[in-house]
Amino acid sequence: MVRLLISTARRLALKIASYGVMHLVVAILVAFAITRDWRLALAVGVVEPFFQTIAYSIHDRVWHRIERRGMLSGVEEASEAFTARLGVMTPEEQTRAHGGHGHHGHSHALPRSLKQIALKTVTYGVMHFAVAVTVAFALTQNWRLALAIGVIEPLVQTVFFTVHDRIWTRIEARRARRAGLASA
Repeated sequence: MVRLLISTARRLALKIASYGVMHLVVAILVAFAITRDWRLALAVGVVEPFFQTIAYSIHDRVWHRIERRGMLSGVEEASEAFTARLGVMTPEEQTRAHGGHGHHGHSHALPRSLKQIALKTVTYGVMHFAVAVTVAFALTQNWRLALAIGVIEPLVQTVFFTVHDRIWTRIEARRARRAGLASA
């Protein structure tokens, strides 16, 4: 169990780190395209992603709670959802566990509907806009540049965020499938 928790923490740290690197590169390129000043682009590109990465990790944790909330109903459901999220309990084991209790077998894997993905992406975009404008203004002291960076950079980052999120969803699904095959 300890090994599983450490592995989960490593994956989360890697996910956040990969987001930070992606964000850094995109922020520098977008800031340079707007300002045509490498020093300012590097300043925005280094400082803004630092704050965005903190905001992203909070946003990601909030969304994990939102995604889980729809499935939690009682202590048994909460513990099964937690173990399923960690990959301890396969969908087959969940089905067997529910078979004798009058429940229909079901999986506690987190749902990923198009509506939920869209809402997560929109909330990310709004959060990103607010942080980007605030940081850009603090660095440039120019509202027009700050608004340009704050509008364009989050739009570009939101596209990259969606791609990043889908890649990590696939990585987690592949890991869950491998764990299911290993336990079979």
